[in-house]
Amino acid sequence: MQRSARGLIVGFAALAVFQAVLAAGVPLGRAAWGGEHAHLTTGQRIGSAVSVLVYLAAIVIVRRRAAGRPERSYRWGMWALAVLLAAAALANAASGSAWENFLLAPVAIVLAALCVVVARGERRTAGIAVLAR
Repeated sequence: MQRSARGLIVGFAALAVFQAVLAAGVPLGRAAWGGEHAHLTTGQRIGSAVSVLVYLAAIVIVRRRAAGRPERSYRWGMWALAVLLAAAALANAASGSAWENFLLAPVAIVLAALCVVVARGERRTAGIAVLAR
């Protein structure tokens, strides 16, 4: 589970940086938001800024779940992330942007699978590994 968690953290951090760059106005819009415009609209830039916050929250959820926090909210958070990423993979695959089709869709699939691994993984309780159900 620890490798999967590290992979998720790196993946979410990379996506957060990408969205921050988009929010800052760098003309990489062909790789996001359907690929219609190199320069994103103000609304899309705001959406990218919100995405950064979502990815940072996802990192917190992954770190806490991987650390074995007993709260059910972290396990459910992992499952919610898996579902959201699966939906993102479908949306990216259906996009008119080649970048989204061939890069972001597969990345979303891999991240969704890693979320499932972390959600189902062991948690540590008083030094004893317990299989999460």
